[in-house]
Amino acid sequence: MHEYTIEPWDHLVDSATSEADLEQYVPPELEKMAYEVISHYDMTVSEMTLITSKPDKGGAIWKIETNHGPRSIKVLHRQPTRSLFSIGAQLYVVQQGARVASLIPTKENHLYVEAGGKLWIVTDWVTPLEQLMKIDLEGASALCYGLGEFHRHTKGYIPPNGSKKSSRLYRWNQYYEKMIQKIGWFRDIAHAYPETVASPHLLSVVDKFEQQANDMYEKFKQSAYRKMIAKGEAHWGLAHQDYGWSNGQQGPGGIWVIDLDGVSYDLPIRDLRKIITSTMDDMGTWDLEWIRGVIDAYHQANPIDQETFELLWIDMAFPNEFYKHVKEVVFEPVNFMNTELDAILDRITLTESNKWEVLSELAKDKEKYLPGDYTEEEVIYDVNPSAVVLGNTDMLVSNKNEFKKSDPSKEQQSMPSTFEEPKESKSKDSKTKEFNSKEPEAKKSLQERESLRSRIQRIKTLPSLKSNSSSNKDHLVDLDLLLKSILEDDLPKLLKKMNEEKEKPSKVLKKTERPTSSKPMQIKRTNAEFESIVAKVQRKKLEYEQKTKKKK
Repeated sequence: MHEYTIEPWDHLVDSATSEADLEQYVPPELEKMAYEVISHYDMTVSEMTLITSKPDKGGAIWKIETNHGPRSIKVLHRQPTRSLFSIGAQLYVVQQGARVASLIPTKENHLYVEAGGKLWIVTDWVTPLEQLMKIDLEGASALCYGLGEFHRHTKGYIPPNGSKKSSRLYRWNQYYEKMIQKIGWFRDIAHAYPETVASPHLLSVVDKFEQQANDMYEKFKQSAYRKMIAKGEAHWGLAHQDYGWSNGQQGPGGIWVIDLDGVSYDLPIRDLRKIITSTMDDMGTWDLEWIRGVIDAYHQANPIDQETFELLWIDMAFPNEFYKHVKEVVFEPVNFMNTELDAILDRITLTESNKWEVLSELAKDKEKYLPGDYTEEEVIYDVNPSAVVLGNTDMLVSNKNEFKKSDPSKEQQSMPSTFEEPKESKSKDSKTKEFNSKEPEAKKSLQERESLRSRIQRIKTLPSLKSNSSSNKDHLVDLDLLLKSILEDDLPKLLKKMNEEKEKPSKVLKKTERPTSSKPMQIKRTNAEFESIVAKVQRKKLEYEQKTKKKK
């Protein structure tokens, strides 16, 4: 097959090109490769139309007219092993009865073709499909009922051998900690750029949202989350991670779920929370009737218990939309605060005006749901390893939902220590301390935050930079935060290794004795580690420059 390697092509298009135009372009080499992939299938293609592309990631999808009817051909932009996880999931849910497009096998009876360093798939093109109205409760309820159906069909999924598992099930605490940390950064940046339009506005609201996040994090730590995730990944199944009005559409028989590229193990209720909070943001107010309607519709398709409802409530109570819309300030502080942020904060403040009134009333609905049973050990679905062959259409067929009990003597390998059960009886206080053994970085001392702020301030006041434009300031802040992250992660390990080498006793050489090659080789490895850190910074600088050029 053609030796072209698929890479992002957003840098190939003139910076004046709009984002919409960019999504309607693919390199000629990629289109040629698509036809080469088609030759592996038993079909004749009369027409191929590009539907959309992901220039910044290297993905694309075409609609093709074939002698078997309309189909789609898609190049998955993720790494092949990660894409295989999604392909296995798509096969599995179709077998369980989900309304998801079926994968078409190749002439060699494979479910995909590997070309250009990516995986390609061909599926049926489902028609007709209609996008529902989000403001309309009837349409929203249908969408969330379809989401519940999809989640129910993903339970028990075991990925094929050779795939890279994607899981967010055990990372909810990390997500919240990251949110709290970055909200602290918002304050630092607003202080560092007081001359910008939105700086006073941001400083007037950031304390409130930070307090909300901290309060909800404490509530989260007291929830049933630890017991829930102990049931394991196969028990909960997959979350779509990008489900919404375009990826869930009305079609033959109900809601069809589109674009499974990003599915991962998770508490599936996260998908429902994203729909609710983003729609409230679009509506400009929190609507209790609408929220109750979509939760009830989801519950009908995939029943939830009290613990799941409580976690959904906590997830909604976090300042998700504030965080989502304001975090751009970390990357382009001056431009963002001078042009967009003020209006964003006005809208968020207006939307939030009745949020807590609605959530207080919604909390009473917890009693509508039955308590969950989280006392049993994890259920692991049994799969015959010989049936899991990469690319073979028999993949996962032998599952048949047979299951066996896990060995309670074996620890759950993928669960972080933060959520491991204590090995011996402990007091309530000590359990709480163990659950929170990894303190969120967001709770760093005020002195550490001042350090970040002072470093930004120091960069701004350097004489050599006084003539720089605001875009240069953006760049410096971005690199400052980046360097902070890199040095905190990589430098301690590097220094430890260097100190260990330094402490090793050195050999005293005779005048006629030559040094062995071990020492120079060690120096070479150390240099390489230094270079890896520099390479990270350089790569990020290049990405930033390309991003800036594209926006101009």
